[in-house]
Amino acid sequence: MQDHALTPSDTRLTLEHDVNLKPYNSFGLPAVARTLVRIREAADVRRVVDHPKLGRAPKFVLGGGSNIVLTQDVEAVVLKVEVPGLRLLEEREDAWIVEAGAGVVWHELVAWTIENGYPGLENLALIPGTVGAAPVQNIGAYGIELKDRVEAVEVVDLITGRPALLPASVCKFGYRDSVFKQTGFGGLAGKSVITAVRLRCPKPWQPVLGYLELERKIAESGNQAPSARQIFDWICEIRRAKLPDPAHIGNAGSFFKNPVVTEEQCRDIIGRDPGIVHYPMPDGTIKLAAGWMIDACGWKGKAVGGAAVYEKQALVLVNRGEARGAEVVTLARAIQESVYGRFGIRLEPEPVVV
Repeated sequence: MQDHALTPSDTRLTLEHDVNLKPYNSFGLPAVARTLVRIREAADVRRVVDHPKLGRAPKFVLGGGSNIVLTQDVEAVVLKVEVPGLRLLEEREDAWIVEAGAGVVWHELVAWTIENGYPGLENLALIPGTVGAAPVQNIGAYGIELKDRVEAVEVVDLITGRPALLPASVCKFGYRDSVFKQTGFGGLAGKSVITAVRLRCPKPWQPVLGYLELERKIAESGNQAPSARQIFDWICEIRRAKLPDPAHIGNAGSFFKNPVVTEEQCRDIIGRDPGIVHYPMPDGTIKLAAGWMIDACGWKGKAVGGAAVYEKQALVLVNRGEARGAEVVTLARAIQESVYGRFGIRLEPEPVVV
């Protein structure tokens, strides 16, 4: 149901009521938004803030819905971010600066940069979600994190309605973390809406190839100096082979973060489980493969109601058809307890439970 009867200053806003959110979350979980506003430009956020009713109401920002688990209907006003736009903002001696609207599908941005000769994002191909959600989670894959490429993030304050351009240095990027996800002092979770992201595609371009699956592709092809396009194609092949397409099987991608431990902790775990997959980090810590630990605990293919662990990749939880958010949460907690019992490691979920 749509409501166009707004005050004169809000004539470009469209309110929708009792909106089914199942198509708007990649898990395909059932939930209803009591009120939904589509944000198609930064000025729409200001219009919401200035609205006599919406301005005072609690808000929930929704992008591509690829990083949430909906367990109930949403009473807060849902701001569905759909800001479009892709452009080369600036070409510098050391980089191309590209800008994308927060509503752009992330993979479409990556494909666009490759098509237009702006390499640097190819390792992040096929990550689900929208551009606006990427800085929140500091998405990453195959040796690259978003923080390695962010120039600045455009936001609009949900209290004042004022826009701001935040340089990467103030975004507090960490492993699957950022100021946009943090709720404490200085955190911006629930306090701002990302409307666009500026990304730095470096010159000269250097491939990032330090992952086993990419090394296998190099060995199979005999191509020792792959182009950005070739890496993009390889990443797409790798991800499609082991990860389910949300368009066909509901999921939120990797459900748990890969835990980071000290060298001493890693040695202790290796002493008990020599086969555990682990990656040394530049700061001396060790990243453990959460998927390997979940698989080792025997969870592949196991289910709670309609929620299950994907048969091809234990790090992914899926909706087998009619799952509810509560079933996903119950399954996730059971996995956490199982992994903690065997490895002494508490896995942390990536998606936000709503």
